Amino acid sequence: MPGFAAAVPVALALCAGLVTGPTPAPAADCRAGPAGCYDLYTYGYTLGLHPFTEPDAVRRQLTDHFWLFPVSGGCAGRIRAGARCELLGGNPVEVEYIGDDFFQINTLPGHQLGRGMHIRFAFSRTLGFHTMTVRAWQDRPTECTGEVFCNGVNRAFAWVTWRVLAKTLYVTAYAA
Repeated sequence: MPGFAAAVPVALALCAGLVTGPTPAPAADCRAGPAGCYDLYTYGYTLGLHPFTEPDAVRRQLTDHFWLFPVSGGCAGRIRAGARCELLGGNPVEVEYIGDDFFQINTLPGHQLGRGMHIRFAFSRTLGFHTMTVRAWQDRPTECTGEVFCNGVNRAFAWVTWRVLAKTLYVTAYAA
């Protein structure tokens, strides 16, 4: 049974949150590849075993109770496309899209990373295990885009922030 033996490490990696499903396509501007966008990061977080909860229910849990998100004002309840909020630290964003199993925000002028950064939160389930994939990109370069230190600090801060969100959803997804 060579196929079974090969599948076991993949299943273990999936359970550990090391392997995630495909990330949904970003906005049309970035589908063309690197010339059309500046990829910043893609992180995958496990949300635990929820075999009877669909990914859209986890997304609804978050967008209907946006106080679960690291938000400081403006969108503490249910969000909709076009809503404007401030994330922790006074960073303004706008909700760009809400799909069945994802939502996407865009940074606005005054955000510490500048305007025009898109962040997509996508939810998926494989073998009962839920995953949140967070992908960020920009349509155009900023002062920080090519700077190793600036990019490193931003990626580290994002990884920690979205990890806190994932830990919150790990618990609240049971209520979804």
